[in-house]
Amino acid sequence: MSHATLNTPPDASRTAATESLELAIGGMTCAACSTRLEKVLNRLPGVQASVNLATERATLHFAPGALTLAQATAAVERAGFQASDARQLAREAERARHRAEWRVELRHFWIAAVLSLPLAAQMPAMFGLWPGGEVHHDLVPRWLQLLLATPVQFWIGARFYRGAWASLRGGGANMDVLVALGTSMAYFYSLVVTLADRHDLHVYFEASAMIITLVLLGKLMEARAKARTTAALDALLRLQPKMARIERDGELLEVPVESLQPGDLFVLRPGDAVPVDGVVEQGESAVNEAMLTGESLPIDKQAGDMVFAATLNGNGLLRCRATGVGAQTLLAGIIRLVEQAQGSKAPVQRLADRIAAVFVPVVVAIALLTFAGWWLASGDFQQALINAVAVLVIACPCALGLATPTAIMVGTGQGARAGMLVKNAEALELAERIGVLAVDKTGTLTEGLPAVTDVVPAAGWTHARLLAVAAALEQGSGHPIATAIVAAARAEALDLPATEAVNAVGGMGIEGRIRGEVGVQAVLLGSPRFLLERGIGLAEAVSDDLAAAGKTLVAVAVDGAFAGLIGVADRVRDDSAAAVARLQAKGVRVVMLTGDHPATAEAIARHTGITDWRAGVLPGDKAAAVEALRQAGSDTPLRVGMAGDGINDAPALAAADVSFAIGVGADVAVEAADITLVRNSLHGVADAIDLSRATLSKIRQNLFFAFIYNVLGIPLAAAGMLNPVIAGAAMAMSSVSVVSNSLLLRRWRAGR
Repeated sequence: MSHATLNTPPDASRTAATESLELAIGGMTCAACSTRLEKVLNRLPGVQASVNLATERATLHFAPGALTLAQATAAVERAGFQASDARQLAREAERARHRAEWRVELRHFWIAAVLSLPLAAQMPAMFGLWPGGEVHHDLVPRWLQLLLATPVQFWIGARFYRGAWASLRGGGANMDVLVALGTSMAYFYSLVVTLADRHDLHVYFEASAMIITLVLLGKLMEARAKARTTAALDALLRLQPKMARIERDGELLEVPVESLQPGDLFVLRPGDAVPVDGVVEQGESAVNEAMLTGESLPIDKQAGDMVFAATLNGNGLLRCRATGVGAQTLLAGIIRLVEQAQGSKAPVQRLADRIAAVFVPVVVAIALLTFAGWWLASGDFQQALINAVAVLVIACPCALGLATPTAIMVGTGQGARAGMLVKNAEALELAERIGVLAVDKTGTLTEGLPAVTDVVPAAGWTHARLLAVAAALEQGSGHPIATAIVAAARAEALDLPATEAVNAVGGMGIEGRIRGEVGVQAVLLGSPRFLLERGIGLAEAVSDDLAAAGKTLVAVAVDGAFAGLIGVADRVRDDSAAAVARLQAKGVRVVMLTGDHPATAEAIARHTGITDWRAGVLPGDKAAAVEALRQAGSDTPLRVGMAGDGINDAPALAAADVSFAIGVGADVAVEAADITLVRNSLHGVADAIDLSRATLSKIRQNLFFAFIYNVLGIPLAAAGMLNPVIAGAAMAMSSVSVVSNSLLLRRWRAGR
């Protein structure tokens, strides 16, 4: 019996003395930007940094006192970007800033489009679509072309020059360098030809202007699509009501939710949204918790039950006492974890980061070789120049930087809507590779609410006295089995003896002393194994019968003599067998790890369809059992997941490749595992694996799209088969296609 380790800190083995800082970053335009900034920040002493292009965030972890906000901001600014403390940015204020920036960008795009349209009118002639293509440059007078192209190049396109300068000053090169270099080459060549009055040579004002216009269009479409990737998180934020009805001095008042404090009494009328987390004090109703747990059926609530912020009350009237407000609500914990996951980086992104780090210099080198090769081979300076411009424009690394984070953002958002909270992108990536899932029994396969079913006193003991002694020792524990024993004693209105020197013994049980009519007596209480190791024999026939019925046994000894057995039954969840079958159908081997008697473990395993189980495993030994499962692979170690309650199973959760905390409710255990399942069901693990597979599939597709644009586009441009304007359009669409493909994840639903 493992309940003696209830006070083990959640995930203690992973806790490290570090501080973190989250910065909102401005000025990033492509993967090369985020990669370079990440390198700059990681060069700060003792800092581990991750920069996310899609969320425009940098997360820094460091030893306490090793870094200040001013130092971090200064490092970002030296790299050519802007930074501010993301924690001080109100989400609504940040959205307002993005909307203002969107309006400015949209206005600039329309100005560029209006100025570029007369220049674009020449493009059909350029491709021979109407007569006179050989003099297409004269369809619009050159002086007018110059007047139209100049504001597009140096006013609308100023952002690219600023970005390129900041990037080069910071020691790197990004997309802005490619756009500024390519359009400047086309513009200044055309300017020289126009000023020299060389009508025998073409001008390419339309190329420089249209490239800038199309890049702006692509950025607008990309920004709109990126905003939709956070739709699930925004939906969560909109769930919590702005006002709450509280009862003070017998009067019902409507107050802002922000003013509620723990201990306030709030009232839920039929149809009200729950303002904060609380416990029901009076009334009965059914509460719809689908928005947090994904559970479609309303949950019956009565006195003593928990209610959570943003859930929806049914037809009953409830009076509740606030227990968690502000950042302490379950909803706030969900949002915090989703934001953390969306800002993290999956291991699959490393390849794209390595390529992005050298991408722009390589592209510039290819453009120079293209220019030199064409000029030397054909002697046509004009054609050599335009092919080099096409190479610079087609090779945008934006899509590389968006391929992974946009899919992670949508995937984690969809998971949150289904009651799955993913702590980081690495866990989401690893979940699809799980070959073995180790599961705890109590609270995972079973409901975790056991009740006393049998009290079997030894000779010389009575039912009442045995139960009273056991309850006396257990009353200080919060474990479900201890709660069941104490509840049984209270139900029979038993007087409990006084106790002293009560001590938990490493996952085995409890020892202590009681004061009674015969004086002070030493008591041992715990698993049958606990008593056997102390040399105390049991009534084996009785214990075997109870264990065979699937009941957990609590053995009691007083003054070194066996006093009796208490049988406790924990009902198997209705959906455990179906969830196990679903996992097995996905190729995941399910192994049950429990500290219970082998006969009890066998009964539970048989009921749920589990063929592989380990009984008598102490909490401290579960981590070793997880490692043994990992090494059981024939050639390479298996990926092992662990599903437990997030508290007692902390060592095993830490040892697993991916850990799942099931049904942890609103306390701090919401952050105890890699993936937290708000709903009390093992189906959540199967859903998490499905979500992982769907998300990783989108990431692979996105990386394919990002690479294929460049793998095909750069050679075509270098071969003279791609006009710079077409290259600009293709470059703009590469990012849009990647983000749009990620948005298809919004179709994913749990349980499919």
